[in-house]
Amino acid sequence: MKVLLIGAPGAGKGTYASRLKDRYNLPHISIGDLLRNAIKNQTEEGINAKAFVDKGEFVPDEIVINLLKERLAKDDAKNGMFLDGFPRTIEQAEMLDKLIGVNAVINFNVQEQTILNRLSSRRICKDCGEIFNLIGIPPKQEGICDKCEGELYQREDDKEEIIKDRLKTYNEKTQPLIEFYDNKGILHIISCDLNLNDPNCNIIEECCEILDKVSEKKD
Repeated sequence: MKVLLIGAPGAGKGTYASRLKDRYNLPHISIGDLLRNAIKNQTEEGINAKAFVDKGEFVPDEIVINLLKERLAKDDAKNGMFLDGFPRTIEQAEMLDKLIGVNAVINFNVQEQTILNRLSSRRICKDCGEIFNLIGIPPKQEGICDKCEGELYQREDDKEEIIKDRLKTYNEKTQPLIEFYDNKGILHIISCDLNLNDPNCNIIEECCEILDKVSEKKD
């Protein structure tokens, strides 16, 4: 089952995928993580991508596709994946159609102020990548990961000024994807303004209901 997760930066794609991947035994493939790892390891693709990432601009399609193909070739992705961060344009969506057949697209819909609050409060573990939020999902110990006791940090692109630029870019270039996938009949929209620790939040349950039906149709 190949599931695409879309939504503005800070919608919660990584957080939700981390809770869904074990249930469905599918890896979570984040283009952002692939790019950051390539940059950290100073691979050829990472060096080429760094100039674009530092300015908050989209990385050229060729670089992203090469990283994605390399990741999809690994054994854990042979039965599908949760993919986020790609595609971001109609042209990329058409490339992805040629590369894999997407079974479902979940659009996480969030208000802009909620996104600003979430991202400016987001902290990520340097060791295992677990995601926390100082407001909604705080760590038990300040600055320490609950899962592996690694150090938590704030990404540079989670600063408010950069967040606003990212949202502007998203609205201009990525929103048309919603119509693209709606026309294909595989788009599902979930409202995600509530935090996961809110007793009224049913985001994961709604995702599972959608994915279970998709899996049944696929089988």
